[in-house]
Amino acid sequence: MGTIVNLIAVVVAIAGLLAALGHAGYLAMLNKAAKDRAGGSPIAQYVRSRWAVAGGTTAASFLALLITGSDAIPMDVLAIVLAAGSGAVATKALQSTQQRYRSGG
Repeated sequence: MGTIVNLIAVVVAIAGLLAALGHAGYLAMLNKAAKDRAGGSPIAQYVRSRWAVAGGTTAASFLALLITGSDAIPMDVLAIVLAAGSGAVATKALQSTQQRYRSGG
């Protein structure tokens, strides 16, 4: 039973970390494009305001991945909750940013 819960916790933690890193990577790409483009300062300012969310969700999901190293089931449950929450917040923030700056279509 403990091994199954640990495996689930590891998978959820990795998924949360990937979502958080995806958001941070998208912000980095958007920031670079804004700096290279004339008139991109409003976008760069928006990106600067979103770094706290990206850093917080990345740190929380990385912490959840570290917690999965424990053998205790309650720690695995905590890791699942932490990783799922940070992954959900990162995904929502990424979707919000993409929707705001979506072009074409």
